[in-house]
Amino acid sequence: MNRLRITEIFYSLQGESNTVGIPTVFIRLTGCPLRCGYCDTAYAFKGGEWQTLDAILEQVASYGATHVTVSGGEPLAQRECLPLLTALCDAGYQVSLETSGALDVCQVDPRVVKVMDLKTPASGEMEKNLLSNIDCLTLQDQVKFVICDEADYIWSKEQIESLGLVGRCEVLISPAKGLQDATELADWVIRDRLPVRFQIQLHKYLWGDVSGK
Repeated sequence: MNRLRITEIFYSLQGESNTVGIPTVFIRLTGCPLRCGYCDTAYAFKGGEWQTLDAILEQVASYGATHVTVSGGEPLAQRECLPLLTALCDAGYQVSLETSGALDVCQVDPRVVKVMDLKTPASGEMEKNLLSNIDCLTLQDQVKFVICDEADYIWSKEQIESLGLVGRCEVLISPAKGLQDATELADWVIRDRLPVRFQIQLHKYLWGDVSGK
């Protein structure tokens, strides 16, 4: 029987990515091998409860949404995440996966939109970036840089160019709330004519760092 350890399943507005603002069901899986300095979901590192795939799909269906995001923690740390993603696609949802980029994404169902972080120096987990994942991204996918300071921004610009991200996937850049001033980062993006989608984390501005939002 396929089971996953689930921290929470909830209905909210998408707070980031190119579907920001769209009502979405979030499935937050438990566990993560990373410890980023700005993490806002440390409560998902442990605990949770085991649920069957059928029970998860039933709860998702109860919200009547068209978009589903599988998140964590790091969802790919659970091997049953892959069957879950495929089952959600088979059920007709528009599915996205929020992943740290530290684990292999190449086996993810191609119908799933991969929203993959590249961890910056200030995250403390830059060495965990699995750069071979870049080869498995397509135009529907997104790479996200969370910026903590100017050094992070400079590093991210270099990665965007050296990895050839523009034209391979969409590139997102956002300030780490409480660490990098959003207006300052926006000014840098405009000054450098950086071909990215700038965004803030909408859910943090609406509700702060609370679970279930």
